[in-house]
Amino acid sequence: MALLTEEDVRRMSDNGARGPVVVNRGEVLTPGARDWLRAHRVEVVHPQGEAAEHPPGAPPPAKYQTLFGAALNEKPEHMTHLKGNTLVFKDHPRIAFRGWIDALEAELLLAQQAAAEAGLPALEAELGEALDFARRCIRFDVLDEPVGPIRLCGYTAEQLREVSHYPDKHLGQPHFLPGRADGPALLAVNRARTVARQTELAAYAAFRDADGGVTRDDIILGLNRLSSLLWILMCKIKGGHYAKA
Repeated sequence: MALLTEEDVRRMSDNGARGPVVVNRGEVLTPGARDWLRAHRVEVVHPQGEAAEHPPGAPPPAKYQTLFGAALNEKPEHMTHLKGNTLVFKDHPRIAFRGWIDALEAELLLAQQAAAEAGLPALEAELGEALDFARRCIRFDVLDEPVGPIRLCGYTAEQLREVSHYPDKHLGQPHFLPGRADGPALLAVNRARTVARQTELAAYAAFRDADGGVTRDDIILGLNRLSSLLWILMCKIKGGHYAKA
């Protein structure tokens, strides 16, 4: 068994500037090292989900782990699950991002309801597809699943960008500013679109690194194209593309 001291973890994380600290099988953090990691909020990673070697005669492993090296047997109310038994503070950017996904789902459901009440079944179905994609974003995050090729309501990622930028060319409806006379369905989709934009910003905050790069550009792209889809749906409502039931 190898002990990792405070000096070791300082060096491994470049004195807190880089992180995370990798603890391999057979390595154990000293109390001083854990205190330093906790104070500097440096993430501790066990390769391939391995736990550090459990020394003979030591107490059983704690029920929960934190990104800054703490081991806990009870989940504090101010913390929540990031993944598996890993806990983070509730204001962690990944948790904030998941909260925005919740808000986006709620708005899409209300938009679906407005479409149904307006007698627009095709719009209701397209919003259902948008809702399904929003819900899958949680899987993309929690299970580290790739988004894969984007196709929403028959549009590829490239087509979503093209049509949303040039609706006059593709839909016969120029860009417009929504007004209160546009009706509940259009206004509900517009509200969902603005929440999709906020969710995209939350995703960037959740997945950016210290240099401004991102680890999940596929999720960010997906949310960007989702908001493009919602603008396309607004243009289709405005341009009278939906037949009433």
